[in-house]
Amino acid sequence: MNAIVSHPHEASLPRRRILDTATSLFYAEGVHAVGIDRIIAEARVAKATFYNHFPSKDELVRAYIAEQDRLGRAAIARLPERSPREMVLAIFDGIGQAALLPGYRGCPFINAAAEYPDPTNPVRQAIDEHRRWFRDVLLKLIAAHGHPNPARTADILVALWDGLLVSGHMDGLSELQALTRDAVARVFDARR
Repeated sequence: MNAIVSHPHEASLPRRRILDTATSLFYAEGVHAVGIDRIIAEARVAKATFYNHFPSKDELVRAYIAEQDRLGRAAIARLPERSPREMVLAIFDGIGQAALLPGYRGCPFINAAAEYPDPTNPVRQAIDEHRRWFRDVLLKLIAAHGHPNPARTADILVALWDGLLVSGHMDGLSELQALTRDAVARVFDARR
């Protein structure tokens, strides 16, 4: 979930430096607030090198979103095998852990979506793809738990996820992990 991730074995590669620099700046300041010239300067690459790897800023933003997606999928894949209910709780525990990290600014997908409202934009489509994947993960776990309405419960949990990510950033709740576990348990275990 942490948006600022470095890859030391790749740090000398220009593309990696550009993406790492953009990731740090986009997450800390917002996508539209950061210009290409600043990324080029802070990544210490030539303008031609930048455009060789990313023909436009939107291509760089899409790469940033794709990497955040990859990191999110990898984080969930690394979770130890548990019951479906415990897996959902473990996924949501990540919010509380991330909110305690220095520089936490909420969800990189929500932040970028606010700057890319057009659903036909490729950046927004990459964000929406990540959200579909995440909902599908929850849906499968909820169905495996035997919940009577897994689709609706998955929708509720995605909305809860979004709200908790924003609350963790806006309110800086120190008890966010406990609040998250309580909220998920109440929604996940509710039967109608």
